[in-house]
Amino acid sequence: MIESQPLADAKIPTDPEPIHETEAPHLVIRPSSGWAALDLKQIWLYRDLLMTLASRDVKLRYRQTALGIIWVILQPLMAAGIFSFVFGKVAKLPSEGVPYIVFSYAGLLAWNAFNSTLTRASSVLVANSGLISKVYFPRLVLPLSTVPSTLIDFGVALGMMAVLMVIYGIVPGIGILLVPLWLALILMIAVGFGLYTSALMVSYRDVQYVLPVVTQMLLYASPIAYAVSAVPENLRAYYFLNPLSGLLEAFRWSMIGRGELNWGYVAYSAIFAILVFIGGAFSFKKMERRFADVI
Repeated sequence: MIESQPLADAKIPTDPEPIHETEAPHLVIRPSSGWAALDLKQIWLYRDLLMTLASRDVKLRYRQTALGIIWVILQPLMAAGIFSFVFGKVAKLPSEGVPYIVFSYAGLLAWNAFNSTLTRASSVLVANSGLISKVYFPRLVLPLSTVPSTLIDFGVALGMMAVLMVIYGIVPGIGILLVPLWLALILMIAVGFGLYTSALMVSYRDVQYVLPVVTQMLLYASPIAYAVSAVPENLRAYYFLNPLSGLLEAFRWSMIGRGELNWGYVAYSAIFAILVFIGGAFSFKKMERRFADVI
């Protein structure tokens, strides 16, 4: 016979714990605006990718070439030789009292840093279209990855500049300490325009045909193959509206101690470089959301 337990001793199951309302998510994704849109922290987190892309750029550029990185020296050296003949011997333009090949090579040294950065940055998105459409990473990394490879080329070409200065007995002055500043401002202009043109090239491939024409015009509209003193005085104010003119002249002044350093024009070029860099970065971020769909 089964004995029944008193009701007081029976174990009554307790009610389950009440269900609380769902907590708010920890990560809220909102459209970014202002300085937050640049997301510089992400660029720093992906710095290893940036350096890997820069290293790949250098390796691919000189792969299967007999001379390799020596082309970095030969190209400006041959161009300086041509400028020396055309502008120095034929046109007989002044070279500020130094051999014309040294004078023109100093200008080409800074110009090539600008031109190579702008050209590579402009085409880098189209060249890496497969990477953009398949993998997430900050797209700004791609244009910025062209800067380290440019600095490597600049360092190699700078060695040849030092050799030329020793051969012709040119001793640099204290102004050579400002070379990194001029180079940084020149690269800021190149990257700023490169960010805008690279984003534009995703939708309009015409940019790749227009850009070489524009850079060729800038080459002869800047004090590279000739001195500023060759420009008529009544036109110099208009001539220095080109922001590269002030920086290239300042670069050459720092390298060989020749030319004129006008701080007013240099300040204008510096402000222009900062504004172009910031404007290019914001334009790039604004157009970035459609890269994967259009490219």
